[in-house]
Parts: sequence; C-alpha cells; structure tokens
Amino acid sequence: MALKKRSKISAEFSMSSLTDIIFLLLIFFMLTSTLVKIEAVDLPESEAKTVAPVSVAVMLYQTGVYKIESIEVEEEQLENTLRRKYEEAGSKPEFTLTIVAEKGTPFERVVRLMTLAEKMKVKAILATQPKKS
Repeated sequence: MALKKRSKISAEFSMSSLTDIIFLLLIFFMLTSTLVKIEAVDLPESEAKTVAPVSVAVMLYQTGVYKIESIEVEEEQLENTLRRKYEEAGSKPEFTLTIVAEKGTPFERVVRLMTLAEKMKVKAILATQPKKS
C-alpha cells in the first residue's frame, strides 16, 4: 500500500508580510519625527543643505515682533520664556534654538538671540531657504 504525500513545500516568497512591516515602519517614523510649523515668511537664501532637529523656533519679524511657537513674546520676556522652554525639554544637551528671521530683520535682533543661546549654552541655528538657481 503506497501512501501519497499531500503537502507540497512551496518555494514562493510572500510579499504580504513585508508590505505590512513597511507600512508599520512608515507610520512609526511619521509619528516620531519632529514636525515644525514655520509660518510663511520671506527667509534669507543659503546654499546650506543641513537639516537639524528643532527644539524651539523663535520667529523674528521686521516690525520687531518675537514669536515663540506662534505666541507673541515681549523682548523683555524673551530670555525667561526661552529658559522655561529649555527646562520643559529637560535641559537636554541636544536642545536647539532655531532662529527664523524674516528677510530684512535688523541683524542686532538676530545677534541678541544668538547671544541668549550662548548664555544658555544651547545650539542656535539660523533658518534659511534654498537658493534659487
């Protein structure tokens, strides 16, 4: 009496599990990435292509208005507000202050923010837009 083998081993590769994993990774990176909302201002142009993480963004306008995370801040309260944001972030060494200065903003205001960042011992980055060719 001969017994017949019913199950055959398939040599095919199933893509369904791989697409599930890729989809889950996509969702993970979308949720964990830091998204920064920068208002539409005319930024200075630069050839730099560096992308850096943003902890807090400070907007500077030609009119002299300072905004931290879309909230207007008086110049006298700027240092206290930035220190509070730094402490809320856990005083991490990778804390980064992004300076978003509108084109035409007096340079003294930008230097003031850079001096504050140095005083707080945090990194300061000047936001620019890609140079148009």
